[in-house]
Amino acid sequence: MSHAASYVLSQHDLYYAPNFTLSSKFELWDLNTDCCSWEGVTCDALGHVIGLDLNYKYLSGTFHSIFDLHHLQRLNLAGNNFNTTLVSYGFDKLQNLTHLNLSSSCFHGQIPVEISFLTRLVSLDLSYQDGCYRRNGDGYDHLLTLRLEKPNFKTLTMNLRLLKELYLDGPLCSSLSRLHFLSKLILDENPISYLPRNFLEISSGLVSLSLVNCNLSDHFPTEILLLPNIQSINISSNYDLVGQLPEFPSNNALRSLSLYDTNFSGKLPESIGNLNFLRDLILDDCNFLGSIPSSIASLGLLLPEFSSNNALRSLSLSGTNFSGKLPESIGKLMFLRDLTLYDCYLFGSIPWSIANLTHLVNMDLSDNNFSGLIPPFHRFGVPNLTYLNLEGNKLYGSIPSSLFTLPSLRGLTNPKVNPSTSKT
Repeated sequence: MSHAASYVLSQHDLYYAPNFTLSSKFELWDLNTDCCSWEGVTCDALGHVIGLDLNYKYLSGTFHSIFDLHHLQRLNLAGNNFNTTLVSYGFDKLQNLTHLNLSSSCFHGQIPVEISFLTRLVSLDLSYQDGCYRRNGDGYDHLLTLRLEKPNFKTLTMNLRLLKELYLDGPLCSSLSRLHFLSKLILDENPISYLPRNFLEISSGLVSLSLVNCNLSDHFPTEILLLPNIQSINISSNYDLVGQLPEFPSNNALRSLSLYDTNFSGKLPESIGNLNFLRDLILDDCNFLGSIPSSIASLGLLLPEFSSNNALRSLSLSGTNFSGKLPESIGKLMFLRDLTLYDCYLFGSIPWSIANLTHLVNMDLSDNNFSGLIPPFHRFGVPNLTYLNLEGNKLYGSIPSSLFTLPSLRGLTNPKVNPSTSKT
């Protein structure tokens, strides 16, 4: 064990600080034991501390001593209450750092230029610094978030040529195209408003892209959905963002596509059946229309029949104009956890084969035009079910009291026979 490392880690000035108040000294570690055995500490074979993970420990105070750990490769201080700036810390001392996560820790002020000197960084997370408060007498002051001014984005990333993952509260800058190894870009809830002209070039190597609630408008370059490496795209909650799904080739790698609360429209292409790796498809509250193409059956999705050789976990098409019957073969989706089809134009009976969905957690079929007898829920093998909603349909019968004995059930809503509110 490195005695210097043990000394450094023990000479901390950290406090347990729930609800943004200093409570007591940080006492996670037993100082009489080897620091390499401490929670959140990782050492190499020589006893050098190479990893420090203190995420979500409700910490406040200072952590200057950490910067004497010159062998450190991974530093995670996410989810704490530091309520301070970063400019007084010597990030440039941590030249071996590959992963830096400071998200959700209430840092504010300028992002220090020293971070740009960490040339080995492959993952940088400075996101979600808003919503932080500092106690002021009997009340709280709202703190400002991190800023990218001096250095600006271009300067910050100038030397980060190995960066693969970037989570940032800040602008979407055209300089991103210089990060040739960038594979994951998460800029959720930034008021980006528009995409730079070279956004397709920026995205060319991406595996994962998330731009949730970024106030985007105009047309989204759907060519991004056809990039050879892209596996996950989430551009939800951009209400004025428009686009149409392209024709998908057979070698498309998409695993997750989320477009809910956007202005995407048109018909789903028949070639959507080529998305053989798709596991999550979320199209709630878009403007898609027409029937769902039959080719989607090969993915285990709607409609008309489901396939048994799939691993679909989430199916959410609520608030769309899709119509049709829910087939009996839905019971083949053995890995399905979330079935959310409220406010569509679905009709016919609810298949009793849903009893086969033993992993189901949420099911919402409300505000459709389902009719007939309520399935015998008391026979269901659905021990993980936590939410069930059948309102706004033309069902009859009752939900047996035995359903309420499911250990984790919450939010049960009884069906109501109310044809005036049903889809016609």
